[in-house]
Amino acid sequence: MSRKTPFIITCIVIAIILYNESSWAMGRKPLPEQSEPVGKSDSCSTAIVSSIRPAGLLTQSLRNEVDSAINRGLDWLADKQKEDGSWSNGDFPALTALAAQAFIGSKHPSREHVIKKAVRYILTCVQEDGGIYRTLSDRQGGGLCNYNTAICMNMLYLTKDPTLIPVVQNARTFIANSQHFGGDIYDGGFGYDRNTQRAYADLLNTYYSVEAMQVTAGVEDFRAVSERRIDIDWEKTIKFIEQMQNKPGSGEENEGGFFYKPGESEAGTTTNDQSMVVFRSYGSITYAGLLSLIYAETSRNDPRVLSAFHWSARHWSLQENPGMGAQGAVDGDSWWIGNERMATRAGATASWPITNGDAAILAVGRGASVEGYITLADTLRGDARHAVEQLHALGVRPTVMLTGDD
Repeated sequence: MSRKTPFIITCIVIAIILYNESSWAMGRKPLPEQSEPVGKSDSCSTAIVSSIRPAGLLTQSLRNEVDSAINRGLDWLADKQKEDGSWSNGDFPALTALAAQAFIGSKHPSREHVIKKAVRYILTCVQEDGGIYRTLSDRQGGGLCNYNTAICMNMLYLTKDPTLIPVVQNARTFIANSQHFGGDIYDGGFGYDRNTQRAYADLLNTYYSVEAMQVTAGVEDFRAVSERRIDIDWEKTIKFIEQMQNKPGSGEENEGGFFYKPGESEAGTTTNDQSMVVFRSYGSITYAGLLSLIYAETSRNDPRVLSAFHWSARHWSLQENPGMGAQGAVDGDSWWIGNERMATRAGATASWPITNGDAAILAVGRGASVEGYITLADTLRGDARHAVEQLHALGVRPTVMLTGDD
């Protein structure tokens, strides 16, 4: 895996365990008049939230283990914070916001100090247009200004510091102005960087944007009476989101799940029972799609929500990101097998071999290293030649036969 992966995983896992964001996200609650601790329970682990009715309470022993794991993760994050308050790559303040948010719901002894340093750094990334990002012109997507702004404004809001209200309000204006309206396949969605002026949107950036606009909606109550309240076009957003959800007929392995953007799945394609090529659903983006529908206040009984939930119930596990290739642990090492996309996500640099014929090439990797390659190829059916000859006899030319999965 890449060097950033342990850092990002630590931030996200701790934040999920510590903070019940649903009470703020769906309640549209305004900020309090002054900052106050988020966690009020005797144990951090009691804040774990699930839509499934718990089978019972955690034993004291298990609760102690969970709290100990959380504190070790927070200790690791605190140790990795730089002197200027940032984490990881300072060009992307969202990475700092993710780490800081993990502390917000905690009772870690360094909580206040860590958050204060992080906020101070993030404020140095606030731009005149209201966005929270660094200007980068040497990469596609620029400084990922939508992505960074959405995650940073979330974190600033969750500190419950009233002095940050104007910053969050301006960030909301920036995100709202970043929604794509072009009457094309990206209409209603959000991309990485509005400053690039390219027609583009994807489900992941849309998820971060709708989450931020829903979670921070309470700051709109603090605008002057004469000031226009800021929001996005939720109807168009939902229409964009549903484009990436696989519909009935896509096959049991895909129906209800989501893919990355119109016309592309990071998990590639597959063939359904009707021999039609469809985009493969995968776990992490289905989670983003389901949350996007929830933040858009879609009913829990809505068929789109139910089908996404059912896909997740059938496929999610702790062993892999379903749909993204085979993964597993052998003697403590993380092994995987997949295509070039999967190798890239694992942080592996590979010289992809070239084969004769039409064989598909898969890499076998351990951690961030590629250990070898295997090839897979379809066996041509015996009657295929005759079928093509019959088409030629009927005058169907040229004839192209497509076979296999991506």
